[in-house]
Amino acid sequence: MNIHEYQAKELLARFGVTVPQGRVAYTAEQASFAASELGGWNWAVKAQIHSGARGKAGGVKLCKTYNEVQEAAADLLGNRLVTVQTGPEGKLCERVYIEVAEPFIKELYLGFVLDRKAERIRVIASAEGGMEIEELAESAPEKILQVLVEPAVGLQQFQARELAFGLGLNIKQVQRAVGIIMGAYRAFRDKDAEMLEINPMVVTQDDRVVALDAKMSFDENALFRLPDISEMKDLAQEDPREAEASQHNLNYVGLDGNIGCIVNGAGLAMATMDTIKYAGAIRQIF
Repeated sequence: MNIHEYQAKELLARFGVTVPQGRVAYTAEQASFAASELGGWNWAVKAQIHSGARGKAGGVKLCKTYNEVQEAAADLLGNRLVTVQTGPEGKLCERVYIEVAEPFIKELYLGFVLDRKAERIRVIASAEGGMEIEELAESAPEKILQVLVEPAVGLQQFQARELAFGLGLNIKQVQRAVGIIMGAYRAFRDKDAEMLEINPMVVTQDDRVVALDAKMSFDENALFRLPDISEMKDLAQEDPREAEASQHNLNYVGLDGNIGCIVNGAGLAMATMDTIKYAGAIRQIF
């Protein structure tokens, strides 16, 4: 289950992660009012959809006046944003996040994933923030730092410090980065997350370290014990067929073909789908 950026930041803040001040808005007028409430001189207006790479698709706009904030929100709200992760149909933007724009001097990457092969949480960090980690892994894998967390003891302070020093930070920045790394780890662990990505994590001119963006997904099988996370679910961001099926406790994956697959086992299902494809047809559901 995915959640919006503003929800991920609210969650991370509860675990001590430093995030910029922000407000969610559902109309252009609310967006302008949110900027006036936040104060400051520059704001970021961010489309809230379940997708990364929003900035490259025009989903993040920097504004210097309340009127610019209102216009940017009006451009985004009610429209579909197409990114490299949404497919050509895009996703409908029904809310925007207004955030005080943080000037920064360095962009970093921090991520947490479940490594099923290693049966561990894998922490990933890089001094090359702001770009897709998959692209960096292909072009410059030596710039990626990784730590496997021993589940019996959890992520240790010394491991977080090693990561922070590996990012080329000074002593003051390292102390603050360690706080973010440890807080993000606790959020990931305690909330049964499957993925947590802070990209970028930035360093400001006064040596603060801030989570400028955040993306989280959770294990749906654990939602029964996480009512606070379950309440964050936005059905409007999901395939309506899958959303309806989930209300009936059915596992449903919508595809683009015209042949339905109703199966009772993953192995047989995959073999059936391969057979359909081999015959020149396209699957519609799984």
